[in-house]
Amino acid sequence: MMRLLLCEDEKELSDALVAILKFHNYSVDAVYDGEEALSYLESENYDGVILDIMMPKVDGISVLKEIRSKGNKVPVLLLTAKSEIDDKVLGLDTGADDYLTKPFVTKELVARVRAITRRQGEMTDSQISFANVILDRLTYELKSDKDTTKLSNKEFQVLEMLMVNPQNVIPTDRFMEKIWGYDSDSEINVVWVCISSLRKKLNTIGSFVEIKARRNIGYSLEEQ
Repeated sequence: MMRLLLCEDEKELSDALVAILKFHNYSVDAVYDGEEALSYLESENYDGVILDIMMPKVDGISVLKEIRSKGNKVPVLLLTAKSEIDDKVLGLDTGADDYLTKPFVTKELVARVRAITRRQGEMTDSQISFANVILDRLTYELKSDKDTTKLSNKEFQVLEMLMVNPQNVIPTDRFMEKIWGYDSDSEINVVWVCISSLRKKLNTIGSFVEIKARRNIGYSLEEQ
């Protein structure tokens, strides 16, 4: 699942965009000012950023300049309330991949996001491997040299987080925040249920991989 950072200070618009993007199977983190945007972009990896130019604390163009100066090539779609050509030109010159003028049709936003992330996706490996298993990001299949099994959306996201950070303990709260979302009604034991199901599937395909629990902390992916 592709991860997006949405930087939009209009709360109602932000909530609406998050709902639309999640409906289209994107995982979305929402921030409401440029300072927060920079902090998230420093500590997290995203497949794309939707960045409003007019933001409090640090404006969108400054955020873009900052991340590009640090070599961060994440695809950026700029949102601007002004149809003034200067903003667009400055944004593209600073390293934006595309721009959209408010008000916009949500279908167009989704199409633009898909276009900029596709370009990035072509550069990203569609398969992750660890020990004798391969996780296919396109088909959600988990393969070993012996067998193949299909994962559910949530199982895929949990295993992807573990396989991108093998041997690192990922806190249970982190899974909850990234996959189920802070506003979810789900209880934290949904993570345990998902891990339990993944263990069975890893076992079924004869993998040399195990998901280890660290009591009251989280989980890590280890080679047996």
